[in-house]
Amino acid sequence: MNIIRCVWVNEDPIYQAYHDEEWGKPLYEDNKLFELLMLEGMQAGLSWYTILKKRDRYRVVFDGFDPAKIVLYDEEKFTELMNDPGIIRNRLKIKAIIRNAEIYQQIVKEEGSFANFMWSFVGGAPIVNHWATKADVPVTTPQSDAMSNALKKKGMKFVGSTICYAYMQATGMVDDHTLDCFCRNKML
Repeated sequence: MNIIRCVWVNEDPIYQAYHDEEWGKPLYEDNKLFELLMLEGMQAGLSWYTILKKRDRYRVVFDGFDPAKIVLYDEEKFTELMNDPGIIRNRLKIKAIIRNAEIYQQIVKEEGSFANFMWSFVGGAPIVNHWATKADVPVTTPQSDAMSNALKKKGMKFVGSTICYAYMQATGMVDDHTLDCFCRNKML
């Protein structure tokens, strides 16, 4: 049986599993939403496939993306991260994760949960699009612009509108599986 997936998925079983089991499925767990936003930020200038292959290592070195632990990172931990060949060793991106963990905690305190805040940009429910081809899919939307602006205003880094839209797609805030994708068809 020939399975038709979104055209951006390559033949790697890891990438296919990510597409088939995770991408576009609504995610409401605060820490998982934080993790995915941080990983999307790590993708800036790279491909998601590159980050996906390193995701398990990121989870180890960033303590499961637990913001309560990340905010306690000191210079020694930062140096350890900068020397870890299993992650993208970009000084600004690593510092951003540490800073963003502080902002995450502020958002949770102010909004009750990170999920409530993030999902507010799509009205609390997934936006289901009807794209025929990858070329039809936008890279930003008014909703991703609003999310990006709000996160930047709070002090987060690596949360531009393109990153936010990719995040919205990945977390199921937006369903951008193309019409020919088997994931789209099984959701109808």
